[in-house]
Amino acid sequence: MPYGDVMNARVRSEERRAEIVGAALEVIAERGYRGASLAAVAERVGLTQQGLLHYFPTKEALLVAVLQERDRWDAVPDSQWRVDLLASLVEYNAMRPAIIQTFSALLGESVTEGHPARAYFTERYARVRASMTSVLRTAYGDRLPNGLTPERTAPLLVAVMDGLQYQWLLDPESVDMPGTFRDFLRLLGEPVD
Repeated sequence: MPYGDVMNARVRSEERRAEIVGAALEVIAERGYRGASLAAVAERVGLTQQGLLHYFPTKEALLVAVLQERDRWDAVPDSQWRVDLLASLVEYNAMRPAIIQTFSALLGESVTEGHPARAYFTERYARVRASMTSVLRTAYGDRLPNGLTPERTAPLLVAVMDGLQYQWLLDPESVDMPGTFRDFLRLLGEPVD
């Protein structure tokens, strides 16, 4: 097969994989991981279930691809995070409810023993807490204005961010996720506009 044909086939395959991941995000957001089926994802992209298995051999492989894609969208080197930029991240999340809904559904389900995303979320939270500890230490040193250490504050920061997402998803008209997060930053002693 000529090189150009091989490259075109590879590009089409990557585009199809991206389309499948997008459909999986939607189905998981609507039904949760356990309620999502490969058949439902395949139907959304005009494939048979067998055709989908050509791209993702198992439901778990598709879940991993969904989580990796979400991480790629949010990728920022740890050295570039600052406390004031976290409010921008919350505002960005408020513009993409389907992604937040998928993430939240998977997170909620992953607390059960044997869930295929449990290890992913456990490792992710360890990384996020470490990253937020670093961000807080850079901003405040060894003690925040409230007297807590960055290590003690980081889990609270992460809990507020994720907890606000759940409240916002349930009642977006009543919960101003970005505004409430800015209020939390004020509690940390951060000057916020």
